[in-house]
Parts: sequence; C-alpha cells; structure tokens
Amino acid sequence: MTQLQLTSTWDKTFPQDDRVAHQKVTFTNRYGIELAADLYRPKNTTDKLPSLAVAGPFGAVKEQASGLYAQTLAARGFLTIAFDPSFTGESGGAVRNVASPDINTEDFQAAVDFLSTNDQVDPARIGLIGICGFGGLALNTAALDTRVKATVVSTMYDMSRIAAKGYFDKQDSEEDRHKQREALNA
Repeated sequence: MTQLQLTSTWDKTFPQDDRVAHQKVTFTNRYGIELAADLYRPKNTTDKLPSLAVAGPFGAVKEQASGLYAQTLAARGFLTIAFDPSFTGESGGAVRNVASPDINTEDFQAAVDFLSTNDQVDPARIGLIGICGFGGLALNTAALDTRVKATVVSTMYDMSRIAAKGYFDKQDSEEDRHKQREALNA
C-alpha cells in the first residue's frame, strides 16, 4: 500500500474559521483503500460531540464544498470530517477520477467507522451529509448502516437511482438497462 502524501498547509477554497480546530486524518475502507479527510471540531470543548461525515459533490474534493459544510457545522458544535472519496483528491485508489457506487458507499461507512471510534464523538449521534452526486451514496449508506442516526442530502437528484433507471425513470426496462450496460462497456 502506498503512503498518502497529505498537504500540511491550509489548502481550502474557503477561509479558515478561528473558532474551529482542523487536522488531517486518514482511515481505510474495507476495500483496503486509504482515505484522506479533514477533521473539524469546535475549539475549547471536551464533551463528546455529535458528528457528521461529509462528501460531495461528485468529482469534487474536501477542499471545496464538503469542507466548507464540515467547517461551518463544526463552528455550530459538531465534530465533522470532510473526506475525499476513493480515487479522488488526496485519497488512494489506483485508477483516478472514477466512481464506484459500492466502493463509494463503503467510503461513507468507513467514515462512520472512524467517527464511531473517536474518543471525542458520541457514537449514538453520527450523521451523514451527501452533497450533489454523493447524496444518493449517503442514502445508500444510511439504509445499510444502523449507526447512522441522521442523513441530509443536498442534491438535485438521486444519482444511484438515475444509474439504475435513467432520468425521470425513463430507462426502466430490461432493454434500456441492457443498452446502458453496452454503452458503459464500450
């Protein structure tokens, strides 16, 4: 396994909030892919905190929207992590800039694993935020993982459903699904 090379300086597209402590962290999903994340927590607290794992939009990195959401919610009392999904940003994965719904759902579950074992987290108050294309993956995770107590999606559509049935469910036939598989395989 390759050691991740994490940036040590503030590299976000948004300003740093002085009410929030920030640190880089890593964790590994069940596929053996090491994920890079930014952990945000309110400064000067010793209580166990509710926590959130944040990812998305599809193709984006934690230095963008997911990091801004995570930092903003940390300023409001949550311990949060914004993570780069597998194959994206500072996270591992040999093929770059691809998506895999099963692996990306597992990325969210690995984030929940990380949060549930953190001494500063109340494991009974873990939630997910999925932005844009990662909204559907957050919903997949919430359906599978009983440790997730709340899920918020900020999305125009459910990417997982569109992959299965097309926009507005217009490709919901065996013939349409076969054509989609042929196009993907080509």
